[in-house]
Amino acid sequence: MLYKTQEELLTKAKMAEGKTFGEIDQTGRVQNERAKGHLGQVIEESFFGYEINSEKEADFSNLGIELKVTPIKENKNGTLSAKERLVLNIINYHEEVEHEFQTSSFWQKNEKILLMFYLWKKGFKRADYKLIKSHLHTYPVEDLAIIEQDWKVIVDKIKQGRAHELSEADTNYLAACTKGASKNSLRTQPYSDEMAMQRAFSLKQSYMTALVRKLIQKEDLKRFTTNKELEHKSLIGLLEDKFSPYKGMSIEEIAQKENYKINSNSKNFLQQFISSLLGIQGTKLNQIEEFAKANIQFKTVRLEPNGIPREHMSFKNINFIEWEKEDWDESWISKYFEETKLLFVVFQYIERKNDNPNRQLYFRGIKLWNMPKKTIDEPLKDFWLHVKTLINKGIELTPVQQKNRVIVKNNLPKPGFNSICHIRPKGRDGKDKIALPDGRMIAKQGFWLDKKYIQQIISNLNEV
Repeated sequence: MLYKTQEELLTKAKMAEGKTFGEIDQTGRVQNERAKGHLGQVIEESFFGYEINSEKEADFSNLGIELKVTPIKENKNGTLSAKERLVLNIINYHEEVEHEFQTSSFWQKNEKILLMFYLWKKGFKRADYKLIKSHLHTYPVEDLAIIEQDWKVIVDKIKQGRAHELSEADTNYLAACTKGASKNSLRTQPYSDEMAMQRAFSLKQSYMTALVRKLIQKEDLKRFTTNKELEHKSLIGLLEDKFSPYKGMSIEEIAQKENYKINSNSKNFLQQFISSLLGIQGTKLNQIEEFAKANIQFKTVRLEPNGIPREHMSFKNINFIEWEKEDWDESWISKYFEETKLLFVVFQYIERKNDNPNRQLYFRGIKLWNMPKKTIDEPLKDFWLHVKTLINKGIELTPVQQKNRVIVKNNLPKPGFNSICHIRPKGRDGKDKIALPDGRMIAKQGFWLDKKYIQQIISNLNEV
């Protein structure tokens, strides 16, 4: 059936809301639980009544609208989020570099997207998943400015002969995600002889989650950038502009200048500090739209006077049972550093005998960073494999008498293991334990980045 207008198409799409895929399916396609992509094909064939194709043009070509059927999930706290990134079209490395943004394959196919959200539930059969929202997505002008910057970052990297180094964390909203994970998925690139993984343009899972929060949960996310600003500067450039006036000032001086109270020892200190300096005081960091969509996570770095971070940087607690079962590509460590940007907000203690007896913290600057693809693929992966081997063999737990107590040492990687990361305890005390796959208990452990590695990352805070 040919839909003549956007309104006609959207009216039809909304008729699917509240229906399950089993109720819509007329071909039996939904019964194949293992087949990827078949839920979208159910909608194409059985609901909209058109033949499945893999054309370069948009699905509803006369309207320039692409169809995407995408899952959301309910979190433990009752909120909703996207279950995954929205994968778009395959990137042809040789062709994409010949285009400007407006003529790119991404824009030609994905300028307008009919999004049909369904609720994924663990343990449910696909036939029982229910469609809950249909939405014709066109990009807000502010989003489009950032997406165009992202597209240029991806294409510039290909032009530099570095398609094999592309990472989802290189960009903010639009990413180049891997499409296939075998040797058969390798592709040639135009400016290097090195083979590169096949990749597709995608809207990040964080971007899709922000859409879900706004469209379905009706959350009010706050922006700190404008379209006019983004015409001239990147997101990090605008962040630098917001924070640069405060470099070299103590926290107390900044608070006095901006007329707000901050307790640097409180857990929400960083949240207060950042939202205040961005001009949206009182806003939680996960309610800042640009950060939510770009999956920017925040970390405070406190430097000693010699420039070395005061402590290693902690991340997620480790689930050893999951680590044993997972493959590298599905591991938390791989996905986190492939998809996440970290904004380091850096302070430093400055020793001055007369005017700084209480070791005041001075603001040094910010650094927006993502782990390089080469680091992820080599030392980080080697670290993960090493720990997996230790788990499979059985982690050594050795009781050691220390003064009036017994501590249990282990053979997990310590600081300096690979000059990047290590594992160390991250529980309330030694009695706070977690199970190993073999049934023994070990003090809760966390993943940490070495403080000397952090020092290298932030060595040039003015670097964009």
